[in-house]
Amino acid sequence: MNLHSLNLDSSWGLLACAVKKGEEDHVKRAAQAADTRAALLAAARHLFATRGYLNTKITDITAEAGRSAGSFYTHFAGKEELLEALLAEVSEAGDRQAARPEHKADFTDPQAIRDHVAGYARVYREHAATMLALQQAALVDENFARTLRHWRRTQFEDLRGHLSHIPDLPASPDVALTLLASMFDSLGQLWPDIPEDEAVEVITRFAYRALNGRDIPADDS
Repeated sequence: MNLHSLNLDSSWGLLACAVKKGEEDHVKRAAQAADTRAALLAAARHLFATRGYLNTKITDITAEAGRSAGSFYTHFAGKEELLEALLAEVSEAGDRQAARPEHKADFTDPQAIRDHVAGYARVYREHAATMLALQQAALVDENFARTLRHWRRTQFEDLRGHLSHIPDLPASPDVALTLLASMFDSLGQLWPDIPEDEAVEVITRFAYRALNGRDIPADDS
């Protein structure tokens, strides 16, 4: 083996080590960034629950998360963009509810409505701070209000097919979906005055009667 070959092998070895270290550093930085983002979201959820969205500043969030103020802007352009990230979490939770095997897509079936209301209740309960923050943000920021309206339309548009089995819908599908959204949202106003299961049953009965023009049959109650 000549000297040239030794030098070449050594160079390739050094290059391979450098590439491997670069990949490891990249993975480490990505993990740190993900941890920081998760910490900021967790801090925001906590503060929105205890102080409210409007009374929480970005510096409050970074202090609660134990991160520098500058790190916030690495992940979010502002508090509104952070709230949109929390909104995406709510969407993902809703998608998981819809993907359950017991999901039914026929709103002439009382149990189908009941399952949807109960699923919405679970998502609302798990993301109560975010849901409240969304409502507060929409009151003071018209851009975010439009974002929230678009999100609601998207979420409830998925229910359009659930109405197709109803032979005599009392309103257009758009109006019916808007009213359904209002009914589902009223769950948050019923708590904690009545238990969750009772609130679910009340909304189920109202929604079924409004859509189908009759009360839930006794054997389906």
